[in-house]
Amino acid sequence: MASCVISTDRRSVRTRAALRLALAQEIDATGDLSRVTVTAVTERAGVTRRTFYSHFKDIPDLVTQIEDETLADLRVHVEQIAACHLGHLAESLRSAEPAPGSEGLLLAVQERGDYLRPLLGDGGDPAFAERLKRMAYDAVVGRALDGIDVRAVGAFFDYYLTFAISAEVGVLLRWLEGGMRESVPAMARLMTALMFVRPGDLYGRPIDFDIPSFALAIKDCEEINNVR
Repeated sequence: MASCVISTDRRSVRTRAALRLALAQEIDATGDLSRVTVTAVTERAGVTRRTFYSHFKDIPDLVTQIEDETLADLRVHVEQIAACHLGHLAESLRSAEPAPGSEGLLLAVQERGDYLRPLLGDGGDPAFAERLKRMAYDAVVGRALDGIDVRAVGAFFDYYLTFAISAEVGVLLRWLEGGMRESVPAMARLMTALMFVRPGDLYGRPIDFDIPSFALAIKDCEEINNVR
């Protein structure tokens, strides 16, 4: 009895993996997720339509389940990175090492690259990248607020975190689109460093400014505008 259950589970996992890969290949072949059909996916995966419908209602359901499972898996790694203290990050930068947990995240992305690239690309699901950003924001925001200078809380912090996450997701997409040529260790170091690079740093002219005071100035502008 037990061996039958395990066999069925493994078969189910293999079937879902085959359909996931077939979906990605069909996106590449058609150039547009909206043109992908159940017939094309099942033929490419080598399974029957009946098997497909035993797992998914339709193509949108297949896409949603793939994205939900991927986001849940990746969130674990994002939370591990978010758990790092600034002291850990400073030490990583000084020793040219990646942020703790970043290689694990990139390995997880690399393992899923065969379907993440098509799904996140121009012909895939345009909402997926936004869902990825929202997942990262939700996973990071609580930890990022821990110990923050209270003067920076508000619009400045919200937009800063949105900016930082959007930038990191953009780099991740560029890596996927480029065929993940750079190794995971190299990419983990690159993405760690990018979080702390200021535009002036690249030209030997670093720009320093009082961020809490700047954030307060923004709040003052909001208050004045609200009075008006």
